[in-house]
Amino acid sequence: MATNYVKYAQLIKASSNYATRMKRLSNRIFGEVAIPTNAKSMKVVKMFSARPTHSNEEVVHYYPRHVETHALMLRLREYGLFRDEHQDFKDEMKRLRELRGKVKVWRRKLDADKKD
Repeated sequence: MATNYVKYAQLIKASSNYATRMKRLSNRIFGEVAIPTNAKSMKVVKMFSARPTHSNEEVVHYYPRHVETHALMLRLREYGLFRDEHQDFKDEMKRLRELRGKVKVWRRKLDADKKD
């Protein structure tokens, strides 16, 4: 039985028309590229044979935990260990608006309904 396999392997390596056609058939059966192609086309083949990104855990859970990180940065800012220049700018604009007497009073619709 092993000798038959060796003969088949030798036949596949041969450069006859039959050998090339059998090699192509074998590649199609086992999901490989049937006809040798350039590197650019092989990149496309690898892309389509790869696992879909929506089922890949490394891609789906790539981003950090934004809510917890934001809360941590706010707490560190209160302690003076982190400087958020954008929030500093917004606070300064709010302070200057208060000095000019231009404070906006926001009333929620629910609060207005409860008073009536």
